[in-house]
Amino acid sequence: MLAEYHRHDITDEVRVLLEPHLIGAKGTWGGNAKDTRQFINAVFWILRTGAP
Repeated sequence: MLAEYHRHDITDEVRVLLEPHLIGAKGTWGGNAKDTRQFINAVFWILRTGAP
């Protein structure tokens, strides 16, 4: 796990479960994502804090 892991971030185990359902992986249609975990953590942060 990354050194910048925070208690609300998704874990490696959760990421493995989500991986087949995420877009942006190599070989899929569309653009390739650099870090889907960072995007998911950002979405959860917005939901958790109510940030606009």
